[in-house]
Amino acid sequence: MAGHSHWAGIKHKKALVDNKRGKIWSKISKAIIVAARIGGGDPDTNPRLRLAISDARSARMPKDNIDRAVKKGTGELEGGNMEEVVYEGYGAGGVAVMCDILTDNRNRTAPELRKVFEVQGGSLGSTNCVAYLFQRKGVFEIAADKIEEDKLMELALEAGADDLRRDGDYFTVTCEPDVYHDVETAFEAAGVDVESNRLTRVPDTTVECDEETARKVLALMEALDDHDDVQSVSANFNIPDDVMAAIEA
Repeated sequence: MAGHSHWAGIKHKKALVDNKRGKIWSKISKAIIVAARIGGGDPDTNPRLRLAISDARSARMPKDNIDRAVKKGTGELEGGNMEEVVYEGYGAGGVAVMCDILTDNRNRTAPELRKVFEVQGGSLGSTNCVAYLFQRKGVFEIAADKIEEDKLMELALEAGADDLRRDGDYFTVTCEPDVYHDVETAFEAAGVDVESNRLTRVPDTTVECDEETARKVLALMEALDDHDDVQSVSANFNIPDDVMAAIEA
């Protein structure tokens, strides 16, 4: 069970709790602000903003919140001073971890993340210490009982996706970032029920975890994901099915 896929599943299960706390809305607001600042406030001409607004709507974020975030990004309102940073480090067992950050104060964020790593048995690393182990990809997850594999494969390839595989009860479709919107649009037009979709970092290789290591890595991933400035977390761990079953028991 690949780390990025499994963590996406855990995040999906806990999304409702996070949404009630407003955590997801806060993170999406930051993503909208940065997207609007970089590419302008029109989602029709700004794919990054279009994706962020799509995430906001999926999280049932009020339109007023979305509009306010866009205006902060374009400078019409104050509060758009966000900076993009990538932090890299290691979890238990030498697992490589990458965190995409949006922050208004990296002098606050860096020591906070360093402490999170250390508490969970890891360490914050230097720039590019693990980046070479990952590729930026668009990832879509579809329940295997919702569509036939051949039909999904045809749709995905025609839209420009580069891979489809089955992970347990789900199909995982991956694509290059520049065709992400094309694949998303194709699935929507065909009525494909996408369980989750995101732009993320997919590891080229994975580290297989025993139960003790897996528990520590999952704890680190959750602690990082709970941090307000962390937009996404990727790691190159693999949890065998029997180990995952023991953890979930």
